[in-house]
Amino acid sequence: MEQSTYETEQLQREITQSDLALKSLIQNIYSCTGSAEDLNALNAEGRTKLNFLRSLIDKLESIGSEKQNAEIQIAASNHREQYYSTYSMFRKANVASLLAIEKMEKEELYQTSGDAVIRNRKKKDKANLVKMSSGVTDQLLSISRHLADTSKLSADTLDTLVNSSTTVSGTRTELVDTRTALSQSGKLLAKYSRRQL
Repeated sequence: MEQSTYETEQLQREITQSDLALKSLIQNIYSCTGSAEDLNALNAEGRTKLNFLRSLIDKLESIGSEKQNAEIQIAASNHREQYYSTYSMFRKANVASLLAIEKMEKEELYQTSGDAVIRNRKKKDKANLVKMSSGVTDQLLSISRHLADTSKLSADTLDTLVNSSTTVSGTRTELVDTRTALSQSGKLLAKYSRRQL
């Protein structure tokens, strides 16, 4: 097996393992019953894993473009689509977990006895909820920007594939024309040779 082929296969294995690790983390986000800080910690880990996965896919796309290898480019495109799917799952898990934490905090708030305690808890919980909501909003905006960037990269990759396909088609047409010209030249030479005899 060629070294470059081995490296490409190794890279694709890393992409698959990274995607599986992300899906495992997404399950942890869904089952998060802790505080907003716990959720934020999981979010930070998730963003790190998403960035790493994206960098692996970018590397695979770069190899496909450098080698002008359609098979590698298609594999990279498939991994990119899978990345979008995992990314969407990550966002949904965050929203679901955030809503669950808010609901749990409200239920705890109603169960607490004593007006003074309730007032203090409300102030604290409101501050936490505002802080958490602001953080999640910022994260969702960041995620949206990231998704827009990856969508543009996917569109650029598609343009590259279309251009490659056009080049291959044009080369085929040129070869057919050349073969026809050679065939006609051969006939003319044969005809000319007979006349000389």
